[in-house]
Amino acid sequence: MLTLLLTGCAGNGNYAPVRNYYRDIPKSQQYYTVKKGDTLYAIGFRSGHGYKRLAKWNKIYPPYRLYVGQKIKLFKPKQKLSTAAKKGTGHRSIKKTRNLSQKSPTFSNDKKKVLKLHWQWPIKGKVLKSFSQTGKKGIDIGGSLGQPVKAAAAGKVVYSGHGLVGYGNLLIIKHNSLYLSAYGNNRRLLVKEGQTVSKGQTIAEVGKAGGSQTSLHFEIRKKGKPVNPVDYLPTK
Repeated sequence: MLTLLLTGCAGNGNYAPVRNYYRDIPKSQQYYTVKKGDTLYAIGFRSGHGYKRLAKWNKIYPPYRLYVGQKIKLFKPKQKLSTAAKKGTGHRSIKKTRNLSQKSPTFSNDKKKVLKLHWQWPIKGKVLKSFSQTGKKGIDIGGSLGQPVKAAAAGKVVYSGHGLVGYGNLLIIKHNSLYLSAYGNNRRLLVKEGQTVSKGQTIAEVGKAGGSQTSLHFEIRKKGKPVNPVDYLPTK
């Protein structure tokens, strides 16, 4: 695995060189031990599982507080069979329950409105690297050093820092129960974890990514999985 030297800091003039965007928690890893500064959102982002799956697998409930040394399962635990199921009785009721659980969830009109977001571009600039060129980890948008980075939609900041390998100074915003957006390779972060931001609010400043390239790395994640931001953003 390529080791990246992170020299960036939110409070000084140094920039964090960013060359690759990848999960630094291997897919094969089964447990993660919580370290100081970790959040469930960040662990879900780094592992590729998403915070909702990790919360369910580990029975962690809102506001998703973690403690140093806590072991987080990175896999779906096997469901225990009931006594009736082990004896082979109650087959019909189990089958019926399973069929009901497999049905697609239905949402009310109000719920659909909440989950539907109207995105905007975080900065104005040319797409330097497409979704496929970044290894399906978002897009890189060219900009000028110190250019204001805007929140692509309203939400709550769930990560603000530079502890995720390959992302430099990073912000992650939770928009609703489905979507997160991530803003990497910033020169300076202007909002803190727990802060609510509005669509179009300035949240950071564009930094440099390895060498002389000045750009913003931008991701949208649905249920923890990266999706192509261009499919969600308005046509320029």
